[in-house]
Amino acid sequence: MQRKPLKQLLLLVLAGSWALGASAQWQWIDKDGRKVFSDRPPPQDVPEKNVLKQPTLRATAPTPMPPAQAPATAASLGAPEAGAPTVDKQLQDKKAQAEAAEAARKQAEEKTQAQQQAKARAENCARARQSSNTLSSGMPLAHINDKGERGYMDEATRSAELRRAQEIIARDCK
Repeated sequence: MQRKPLKQLLLLVLAGSWALGASAQWQWIDKDGRKVFSDRPPPQDVPEKNVLKQPTLRATAPTPMPPAQAPATAASLGAPEAGAPTVDKQLQDKKAQAEAAEAARKQAEEKTQAQQQAKARAENCARARQSSNTLSSGMPLAHINDKGERGYMDEATRSAELRRAQEIIARDCK
């Protein structure tokens, strides 16, 4: 029977521990005299005397130092450490590889598209030549009109179709 109060006590302690994360807050007085609460450090233009509270739970997050007080190291001056590749170099290499892969993909896509267009032009050329030969033969040509009735092509329609076929030949048969 004592397990129930023990569970409740454990849940209460657990719920109370969540509030500890909220205590890691920065407090400072801004230039207008207002008290500011934040989970981020104050801007660098806020004097140290105006910082009222800073988090103490995070040992890994150092307090920001003004640029004049920051010690000059080889890494901060942009010089890479001897023998070890920098993260920036690795990122640049990965970016260059990604760009090269993208360029190769685009080039292959353009090549495929150009091949498809050339194939379509060749097919159009072959159809236009066949149509031109048929229209030039002088034989009567039958067609189906809008009403579904069979009719024969007159000379005006034949010459218009022949002109259209020759335009396609001029455009696609190069």
